Amino acid sequence: MKIYVCVKHVPDSAATITVVDAKAIDTGITFLVNPYDEHALTEAAMIAGQTDGAEVIAVCVGPPSAANTLRSALAMGSDRGILVSTEGETAGLPDSMATARALAAVITADGQPDLILTGKEGIDTEGMQTMFRLAQQLDMPAATNVTALELAGDHVLATCEKEPGTREVLQLTRPCVLAAGKGLNTPKYPTFPDIVKARKKTINTITWEQLDMVPAAGGIEIEHLEPADEARRPKALEGDAASVAAELVRILREEAKVL
Repeated sequence: MKIYVCVKHVPDSAATITVVDAKAIDTGITFLVNPYDEHALTEAAMIAGQTDGAEVIAVCVGPPSAANTLRSALAMGSDRGILVSTEGETAGLPDSMATARALAAVITADGQPDLILTGKEGIDTEGMQTMFRLAQQLDMPAATNVTALELAGDHVLATCEKEPGTREVLQLTRPCVLAAGKGLNTPKYPTFPDIVKARKKTINTITWEQLDMVPAAGGIEIEHLEPADEARRPKALEGDAASVAAELVRILREEAKVL
């Protein structure tokens, strides 16, 4: 049984993000495994531990430094890793269309998957599209925000959280793509022995150009980036209740533009 886990190399949410030349962020900060992907990695390791002959392969699309993120995935229980390096002409962040094509090409070349796990979103772009585009590329069913799953022969029963308090159970044929939500499990963080063992595991690096993919029909290009304005500007509203309410509505409509 082959279980592929797609992991993303993302900035630490505690890091201070600096925009460079209005096109990219300063990469001289801490990067790590996307937190939602930690749930996918933990689930894959649990399934593999209960299945004879199972293998967990972590796959990442990112710069050469993403090898460190893959090494963390190996410490969390993956058996080996595959990095699609975006160094050179593709040094920018690939969009979900290009990323899905790259993941599909690598997984197809490596072997026949029985299950593909991802996180439900990346904490950097929050696009929530890659898992569906990957499933489309591989002609597989997909489910997102999975909070429980059960292997049942050639099928998977996936419980998906739709809205707070609302869940649906889907039966998907295998192979399929499942995007993990926070409720799926509690991530198993590596111990020191796990980290040491991970150093001996294999990471195979493939360049973007080696994939020789047919370009997607569409794409996303970053035109301009700027830091979010998080400065607070308190303003006291005075008068009777009616005038305060009217002024509050005006501020929300004309200044905050949320109404």
